[in-house]
Amino acid sequence: MDVKKDIVFRLSTVYIIAAIIALTIVGRILQLQFLQNDKYEQAAEEVQYKTVISNPERGDICAYDGKVLATSQPFFEIRMDLASEALSPDTFNLYIGPLADSLSKIFPEKNREAHFSELMAARLRKERFYLVKQEVNYLQYKRLSQFPIFRLGQFKGGFIAIKKSKRILPYGELAARTIGSLTQGKYIGIEGYFNADLQGKESVKLLKKISQNWIPIATEESFQALSGKDIITTIDINYQDFAHHALLNQLKAYNADTGIVILMEVKTGEIKAIVNLMRSSRGGYIEGYNHAIGGAIEPGSTFKLASLMVALEDGYIHLNDSIQTGNGYVKIHGFSIREASGHGYGKLSVKQVLEKSSNVGTSMLIYNYYKNNPKKFVNRLYSMDLDKKLGIEVKGEPTPSIKYPGDPLWSGISLPQMAIGYELLLTPLQILNFYNAVANDGVMVKPRIIKAIREHGKIIQEFHTQIINPSICSKPTIQKAKQMLEGVIENGTAKNISDAPYKIAGKTGTAQVASGTSGYHDNNAKVMAHFGSFAGYFPADDPKYSCIVVIKTNDSHHFYGNIIAAPVFREIADKVYASSPNMRKEISPDTNGELALKEVPYSKDGNIRDLDIVYNELRIPVKGRDKIRSAWIVTSELNKIIEYQNRMVYRNKVPMVVGMGLKDAVYLMESVGLKVVVKGRGIIKEQSIEAGTLVKKNQTVVLSLDT
Repeated sequence: MDVKKDIVFRLSTVYIIAAIIALTIVGRILQLQFLQNDKYEQAAEEVQYKTVISNPERGDICAYDGKVLATSQPFFEIRMDLASEALSPDTFNLYIGPLADSLSKIFPEKNREAHFSELMAARLRKERFYLVKQEVNYLQYKRLSQFPIFRLGQFKGGFIAIKKSKRILPYGELAARTIGSLTQGKYIGIEGYFNADLQGKESVKLLKKISQNWIPIATEESFQALSGKDIITTIDINYQDFAHHALLNQLKAYNADTGIVILMEVKTGEIKAIVNLMRSSRGGYIEGYNHAIGGAIEPGSTFKLASLMVALEDGYIHLNDSIQTGNGYVKIHGFSIREASGHGYGKLSVKQVLEKSSNVGTSMLIYNYYKNNPKKFVNRLYSMDLDKKLGIEVKGEPTPSIKYPGDPLWSGISLPQMAIGYELLLTPLQILNFYNAVANDGVMVKPRIIKAIREHGKIIQEFHTQIINPSICSKPTIQKAKQMLEGVIENGTAKNISDAPYKIAGKTGTAQVASGTSGYHDNNAKVMAHFGSFAGYFPADDPKYSCIVVIKTNDSHHFYGNIIAAPVFREIADKVYASSPNMRKEISPDTNGELALKEVPYSKDGNIRDLDIVYNELRIPVKGRDKIRSAWIVTSELNKIIEYQNRMVYRNKVPMVVGMGLKDAVYLMESVGLKVVVKGRGIIKEQSIEAGTLVKKNQTVVLSLDT
C-alpha cells in the first residue's frame, strides 16, 4: 500500500512539474505573441533591412542657350541572385540558355558558351551577388530587364540593378577647367562654387540583406531621385570652340607652354568664352588649371595703359606732349630699363609712347611726375579698382598685388617698374576687366559667368549685370585712352592685325617671367620664359566684346605679344564678327536707291537661286538674268553690275567647277558620281579631271582651292 502511494505521489509530482513547465511555455508564447510581438518583429526587420542615404541626380551645367556643358550620365551595375528561392530549378534550366544567348549579343566580349558556363557555375556555388556587367548604360539596362529570367524581376528572376552615375562633359575639353570637376574629393570650378545647388536633396533607399550582401529593394521608380538645380552659364559654346581651337593651333605652332583666352561682352560683363590650355605630361594640351581666373602674373606692357591714364587724369600729360626716349636705354637708381625692341625711338609723343610700347618713355613719364609722391600714383590705380578682387563665381581668384610706398618690398625702382607692368600681379581676367571698362566708357562692370539657376525647367534665380565702379576716371581721359589703343593697331606694335573690316583697339604686352634667384636675368644661359599678350576690344567705334590672349613660351625669338597673341585675338574677333549680324552696319543706299558701294562684292560662281537671293537682298543690279537656262551660273563684275552666264551641267560628264565655292563644287561632282578630294581653302582654282570628260565608275577628282 505504501509502495502504491509512493508511486502515485511521484507520478503526481512529475505531472505537476510538467504542467507547470507547459503552462510556463504557453504563457511565454502568449507573451511573445501578443505583448512583445511588435518589439521582436521590429528587431527582425532591422536585422534583414536597413536604410541608406542616396545622393540625388546632380544638376546640369549649361551654356547660355541651354546646351549641356556638364551632366550626370546614369549607368548600372548588373548582378544576379542565383540562390534565390523564388527562382525555381525548372525556370532556371529552361531559360538559362536563352539568357546566355541574349547576354552574348549585348556583351559580345564573351560568347554564348562562356556566359552559359559562368552562370551555371555561379548557380552551383549559390552566388547571391553574381556580377553580370559593370557600367551598363540606361538603354542596355532596359534591354537587360526584358531578357529571359531577368524579366521576372529581382526576387523571382534574381535580377539586381544598382544605379550609379558619372559626370561627363559632352563638349570634351571646351571650358572644362572653368566648368570644374571632382578632384581629390572636392568639386572645383563652377561645380564647386554651386555645389549646394547642383547636388540637390538627399533621399532614402531601403536595402535588404541577402547572405552577406545588402541589395537594394529597387523598382524603376526608385531610380527617380530628386535632382539638383541646373546652372545656366554665360558661355557661348560656338565662341568657346572658336577660341579654344585658335589658341590651341597657336600653342602648337610656337611649341608654347600655356595659353589663356577670355572673351567678354562689354556692356554686361558676361564671359562668352574662357580657355585655359597647358601642356600635359604626354605632350599635348589640356585644360589643367584655371590660369585665367586664378593665375596672377606680371602683366607687362598691357599695364602701360593704366599708367598713362593715371598721368592723363592728373593732368600731368597730354597726348601731344613729347618725351625724349633716346637710344632706348635709361638708368634709374642704377637699374637699367631698355626697350623690348632693342633699339631707341628718339622723341615720341605720349600717344606714340603707347603705340610703340616704349618702356623708356612710359617709365620716365611716370617717374618724372610721381617720384616725389609715389602714393599719388598708386592711389589713383586703387581708385580705378585695380587693387580689388572681382568676385567671379569660380573659387581661386587672388587679390591683385599692387604694392604701396612704404611696403617692405618697395624700392627706388618700384615706381618705374610698376609703370611698365612689373613688380605687380594681376590675373588675366583682372587685366581684361580694366580694358573692358575703357571700352564701356569708364563703367567697370563685374565679370560674370553665371546667367541663371533653373529648377525642374523653371528659372528660379537670374544674375544681372553689377557695376563695380560707375566711372574709373573722367570721360576725357577715357576718350584719350581709346585714341591711344586705336593707334596701337593703326600705327603701332599691333599693326599686323589692322586690316580687319572692323576697327580694333588694344595693346600688346610682353613680360619676362622671373625665375627663382635669377630674377629676370638668365644666369645659367638658358632660354627665359615670356608672357606674350594682347588685350583689347572690338569694334572699336562701338565696342561689343573685349578679349585678352596670354601665351607663355620659351621660344627665344617668337615671344612678343604682337606675334603670338594678337593673331589669336584677330582670329577670334573675325569669327565673332562674322557670326554676329548685329555688329555689321548697314550700307546706306545712294540717291538712286542702289547701294553706295565703292565696288561690287566679289561673287563665287554657284547656284542661281542662292545668288539671286544675295543680290536681291543687297540691291545689286544683275545683267543677263533672262538668258539663263541652267541651274548653275558663272558670274562676272562689269561696271558695278553682276553679269550672269550659263554653266551647263550634263549627266555622266565632269562639270566645270573652277571659280565656285567648295560646297557647290562638291555637290556637283558627287551628283555625277565622282568621289572628291579637297586640297586647300578658298575657291576652286583647279580640278584634276577636265570638264566634259566622261565620268568613270569610282573615279576620284581632286579639287585644289586657292588659299
